[in-house]
Amino acid sequence: MLEVKNAVLHYGAAQALRGVSLQAEPGKITCVLGRNGVGKTSLMRAIVGHHRLTSGSVQFEGRSIGSTAAYDRARSGIGFVPQGREIFPLLTVKENLFTGFAPLNRKNRSIPSDVFQLFPVLNAMLARRGGDLSGGQQQQLAIGRALVMRPKLLILDEPTEGIQPSIIKDIGRALQFLRDQMGMTILLVEQYLDFCRQLADAIYIMDRGEILHSGPASDLDMPEVKRHLTV
Repeated sequence: MLEVKNAVLHYGAAQALRGVSLQAEPGKITCVLGRNGVGKTSLMRAIVGHHRLTSGSVQFEGRSIGSTAAYDRARSGIGFVPQGREIFPLLTVKENLFTGFAPLNRKNRSIPSDVFQLFPVLNAMLARRGGDLSGGQQQQLAIGRALVMRPKLLILDEPTEGIQPSIIKDIGRALQFLRDQMGMTILLVEQYLDFCRQLADAIYIMDRGEILHSGPASDLDMPEVKRHLTV
């Protein structure tokens, strides 16, 4: 589904990614872990087209997308839930969801029923402004907005950050449903180890812009993996 090969990324003279390679297999949840500042967000933003790689390649469904614009990647079926949510605080919940229509053909511009089944609070708050929602509700809105795009690949950057435990469980159940019932491919950046342990089919550990380890989620219990995740 998604394959990144030897990705190198610079911000001016600073190097953020150093030959990163990873795969997100169809219908599975792949989790990327690591301490703060190791390049996880840079990698996700390179995949969705917000940053142009210095070298390396990104392939989606067997097609190279490394030189395509972010909106073309969205049209091809890549949905993104950024760190910090980035909803529109002055727009209503309904209007925020409608922004997910941008990459869709006119005939597909409707909110899928699954969005409200997974996150009923959004249906109850359609007329509320996004900025009036709690952090957890805003996170559900950000995920719902991405799902409006009908993505084949859903990328989430630290969706549990600053979220209360009850909503973390709701998000976990939603991701399991999307994988198990809808066959969606999910790429997840996370620091909450228990969340990844419960959900992930595969993990990648990053440090200083490199992939240090890859394997099944059970590897999270290995001492040599844990030492790269502790502060």
